Amino acid sequence: MSTFFDLAGQGFLILGALVFVLAAVGLITLFDPYVRASAVATAGGVGLGFVVVGVVLLDPSISNGVKGVVAILLQLATSAIGSMAVARGAVLTGHSFERGTDADELHELHDPDRAGER
Repeated sequence: MSTFFDLAGQGFLILGALVFVLAAVGLITLFDPYVRASAVATAGGVGLGFVVVGVVLLDPSISNGVKGVVAILLQLATSAIGSMAVARGAVLTGHSFERGTDADELHELHDPDRAGER
């Protein structure tokens, strides 16, 4: 059974590393900060989840399982808050949206004269 946990743990670690690599590629290739923030937040949650599960499978115990669950929950909570803060900062500094992005609701919030223009 130990061999199964070792192989599964290493598999999850590799999957987590691949998710982080894809997020890094996304930072380079995605077209605006809003999509980048979303991709990195999602990848951070999923990638860290895979890595933590892999580590817990490599050294299984109740203590490590509890620590793993707490780490994943904290990452998911802070990742969402952090990505929203980055996106809000981009909006407030006036960063333009990529063509095709529907930003009407954001403009209504910051420009009351445009409210109801749709």
